[in-house]
Amino acid sequence: MSETPEQVADQLRPQAPRARRILIDLAIMTVIGLFLGFIGPFGSINQPLTLRLVSWLMFAYIGYVVYAPMNVVVDWAERALALPRWGLWVAACLVATVPMTAAVWTIGGLPPPVRMPTMDEALTSYFYVLLIGGGVVALFNAIAVNQGRTVPAPPSRKPSGAPADAGQPAPAPAPAQTAKPSQPRLIERLPAALGSDVLALEMEDHYVRVHTALGSELLLMRLRDAIAELDDADGRQVHRSWWVARGAVEDVVRDGRNVRLKLPREIEAPVSRAQVSELKDAGWF
Repeated sequence: MSETPEQVADQLRPQAPRARRILIDLAIMTVIGLFLGFIGPFGSINQPLTLRLVSWLMFAYIGYVVYAPMNVVVDWAERALALPRWGLWVAACLVATVPMTAAVWTIGGLPPPVRMPTMDEALTSYFYVLLIGGGVVALFNAIAVNQGRTVPAPPSRKPSGAPADAGQPAPAPAPAQTAKPSQPRLIERLPAALGSDVLALEMEDHYVRVHTALGSELLLMRLRDAIAELDDADGRQVHRSWWVARGAVEDVVRDGRNVRLKLPREIEAPVSRAQVSELKDAGWF
């Protein structure tokens, strides 16, 4: 069955933010590579400056290719296994450092033939790569946590009934108008085609995906800021990466100790184990 223009647009819309995110990440890796090239850590200071810069830039880009996919693995494991994110990142770094160490040793041993390292050399190289790789991963996670948009405060108003400024005539009363129902501030960030029925918020790296009854949209902001802009909507943060509207829950899916909330449009939101009993007490289940 052919897709409607709206469905095609919904699929293509996230590509621009993702491309922008990759360009920003590569720019950060370029700065890191140049910095390491100038300071020459782990004995590389003895090499010519040009060779150092080229080598560390190459290592920086290869490291991005090796470590960046771990974010997808960590996101999946966090949802499926309900394990702490920091622990998953430690495990991911330990695993990703193995191929990264092999790449560093191979490039450092060129031209071929590249000799096999001794156990002591392999462990030393692994430690050095883990030190830098783990530091860069920690930097990117810190950026993800602290990145967000600042919402300007509304202009201050005088309390109702306050006297007018001296010498200024009192303003004429505004004509009576039919009050319009207010909607959360977050809705103003979304395309009109998505409507205003927010089902859930899902954190994706530096972004928040807003799920509505008509589709989804990626916004460059923190999850806690997006929740704040829902203006006390009836819902709850059921997981580190998810907020769910209470009225959107259609069913509860259990898989052993793992619990997921089934929402419209075949969306399933994981529930952290710490939240299961609280949601039960609140009448969600």
